[in-house]
Amino acid sequence: MVVYTQEHVYRHPWDRVTAAAWRKFTDPASRTALSHVADVHTLHRRLDSDTGHLHAARSITVRSPPLPFILRRLLPSAAASPNGAALCHCVETSLVDAPRRAMDVVVRNVSLRGLIEVEERASYRPHPDRPEEWTQFRQETTIRCRPLAALAAVAEKVETRCAERFLQNSAKGREVVERICRYLEAESTGAAPSAV
Repeated sequence: MVVYTQEHVYRHPWDRVTAAAWRKFTDPASRTALSHVADVHTLHRRLDSDTGHLHAARSITVRSPPLPFILRRLLPSAAASPNGAALCHCVETSLVDAPRRAMDVVVRNVSLRGLIEVEERASYRPHPDRPEEWTQFRQETTIRCRPLAALAAVAEKVETRCAERFLQNSAKGREVVERICRYLEAESTGAAPSAV
């Protein structure tokens, strides 16, 4: 099993960063940077009028990185793809507590779980030193290669390779959120182009 944590400080207020995070997958300018994302659909969203909490779930389909040969043998659909990749379906659940300025997001794969389990937990909070100006982002990802657990060396190699790809994609996602934040900042001052 591989577990890693990343932290990032957005030099933008919490409301702008969380608005940008919601737009990340739907922004047409993000398609190149987030080319591993094949599809996103909102499954449900509900606003609790008593607490002010927004509960949401989205389905996210991503293209896996090319799978190692041993995994391709276990997954016929990946073996059939030209580069050994597979489509992976994930569910993202989010809880936004606007009164407390807290947003928590959990993403888990729902397909390929017989081969690999991935869980990503992210939080967005006002930065403790500059709560009105900056946002602290924290992300923890756990990757476990299930069928190869008995072959520790092979499992570790697969998990490490997946972690490297997740780190690359996380960096791309942060860059997209930063770009959208700059757009939203410019929009709020009347200096933005007509569309994101």
